[in-house]
Amino acid sequence: MSTLQSLLSNPLSSSSCSSSSFSSSQSLLWEPINTLGTPQFSVALSATRHLHNWVSVINGGSTRSRQLKPPLLAQYSGINSTVSASLFSLFRGIGIGEREVELLLNKNPDLRFSSFDPVHERVCSLESLGINGVALHRLITKRPDVLTAIEIDPLISFIRDELEGKIEPPQICRLLKAAEPRFLVGFDRKVRQLVRHGIPSEKIAHVLNNVNLTRAICLKSAEEIEKTFTFLSRFSFRAVDIIIKRPAILNYDLESQLIPRVRFLVELSDGDDAATGVVLCKLPAILSYSEEHLAGHVEFLRSFAGLTDREIFRIVCVFPNVFSSSKERKLNPRLYFLKQCGLNSNNIFRLLIKAPLFLGLSFEYNLAYKLCLLVKIGYRYRTRELAIAMGAVTRTSCENLQKVIELFLSYGLSCEDIVTMSKKHPQVLQYNPRSLEEKMEYLIEGMGREVEELLDFPAFLGYNLDDRIKHRYEVKKNIVGEGMSLNRLLSVSAETFSRRKKKIGTYERQSG
Repeated sequence: MSTLQSLLSNPLSSSSCSSSSFSSSQSLLWEPINTLGTPQFSVALSATRHLHNWVSVINGGSTRSRQLKPPLLAQYSGINSTVSASLFSLFRGIGIGEREVELLLNKNPDLRFSSFDPVHERVCSLESLGINGVALHRLITKRPDVLTAIEIDPLISFIRDELEGKIEPPQICRLLKAAEPRFLVGFDRKVRQLVRHGIPSEKIAHVLNNVNLTRAICLKSAEEIEKTFTFLSRFSFRAVDIIIKRPAILNYDLESQLIPRVRFLVELSDGDDAATGVVLCKLPAILSYSEEHLAGHVEFLRSFAGLTDREIFRIVCVFPNVFSSSKERKLNPRLYFLKQCGLNSNNIFRLLIKAPLFLGLSFEYNLAYKLCLLVKIGYRYRTRELAIAMGAVTRTSCENLQKVIELFLSYGLSCEDIVTMSKKHPQVLQYNPRSLEEKMEYLIEGMGREVEELLDFPAFLGYNLDDRIKHRYEVKKNIVGEGMSLNRLLSVSAETFSRRKKKIGTYERQSG
């Protein structure tokens, strides 16, 4: 032992060391050391340094000796050296460096005194949920208590077993980083509560993957979740459908967010809960807008377009996304365009009820192209007819509109003819080109008529070819002849035509 102490006090004095002394000191390193009263890691550390310095002597007696850096975890007193080395190896395998390990231990004292097995099992459990690699590294460095908190194991077991591991790993990471372990208690109970309220088991993973789990589940009591379902049920028989379509609704606070926003819509509808429920079912995302945002859009439609609350709500019923349209970039310039075309508030309301997409479509990639096509075929700018035509073509694509125009031109119709037809029947610009071609072929070949007849009755192109056009023509051609009026043939109701068909059958039997 005296030799070992001599070497420790002057490890680089190789000239004073004989081979025999080296041999005896080397044997001391491998013999059991009496550690009574001395921490084990201190002896191991001294022995390691001593061995490293003698290796330096053997390799040439260099005066520049590199000190062997001891395992970091061995620096902390009170920890078993074998366990510390295992933990250190585990962390290194995850990709956590020495400096990060030191910070982890300082940040989470419980981890410093943890044994290897439970920490290793916790890491394996996290990996079983798909959290590994960089994600696992970031989770542990952000929240080292995920390795020691007792609340984590029940959560992992619930996600892995009952939810069949269908929660996405990034979603689990966000939960574990944001929520303190104490808020994870009861997570399974609250999820089962959602299922009891009607969310199908096959949809529960979809809901949980699309909410903020901390706000929607962990920080809310079971009573708050219950109140949310009860409140939404007032406006929809199946409140669960609203949540499945928009799971983020569960993120919102009932008193400060959901109730004020729904109340605003109810007041706009003049107290019609059922109509409000229709809007919520059609676009649950409307609840993501603040009460101030909703009020700003309504006030703009009142003041700029001259619409009443009742008219505004009817527009909202057919196009709830009106609240998604920017007032500055979409609502203002488009309503201004309609006013330039000579439409008053009543005209604007009627156009928006039929063509609400006019407020939502992109101008640069949609409306501008269609506007140019309409002006090119002969529509005059800033006219009421142009505004109506623009409303009609919102229901078709730019490509489809161009094909329709090209089809009419290929049958000998002029641009002026197309404008004439579309003024009488604006929907003609939005029909499917293939269907139009079939009807025009039947008009010319099957009925022996001229394509110019469409100028008087363009609505012909809107009727079903087999069930309406062919059927009625075959029934009446033997009685009325081939020169019958297209308008009178097709525009009468099915009931009226059926009565006339019976009369025709009676006449044929009497004639026979």
